[in-house]
Amino acid sequence: MSAFPLKTLMGVAMLALAGCAARTPPVDVTRFHLDQPVAPAPFVVEPRDGNAADSLEFSVYADAVRAALTRLGFSAAPDLAHSELVAVVDIQSTARQTLPRRSPVSVGLGGGSFGGGVGLGGGVSFPIGKAKSGEVVSTELSVQIKRRSEGTVIWEGRARGEARIGTPYGAPGTMATRLSDALFTGFPGESGRTITVQ
Repeated sequence: MSAFPLKTLMGVAMLALAGCAARTPPVDVTRFHLDQPVAPAPFVVEPRDGNAADSLEFSVYADAVRAALTRLGFSAAPDLAHSELVAVVDIQSTARQTLPRRSPVSVGLGGGSFGGGVGLGGGVSFPIGKAKSGEVVSTELSVQIKRRSEGTVIWEGRARGEARIGTPYGAPGTMATRLSDALFTGFPGESGRTITVQ
């Protein structure tokens, strides 16, 4: 009987690597409210910084927040005058350099044999993929829901996540969807508690 085929070992390693790559980075979420139900109502989305109203970043996050609230039964108003609630959005992003890291998956070629005394010896191990370096972007999405009539904040929350730049999770649209979906998970959520959403 021949040794366990190298192609099979490589196939297993690639499947494991794909599983690692598919894992969604976690998002930390904290919410604050008055422990009262927040009734769905017409709303508009505005930036905390008025100068950001025309920015592409705000537009992407505003769309994500709007979609998340709509799924909860809120309705997007055509303008401020026709709204009952205002969702005030703020986005803060920072980037940091990471150290080179080895691939988390390796293939070991041990000295065992399968049957007829044929095997690979020497205990050789090599990583799948190259060491990588790059930047990780950390983004925090903050949302306040206010009553338009008197400006009272009835709910607020923030969601913070990280992703390596250049990966699918690091794309602005993907990050916006991840953070907004996590922020409104289990809405209104437990006030004052930080949870981790995968």
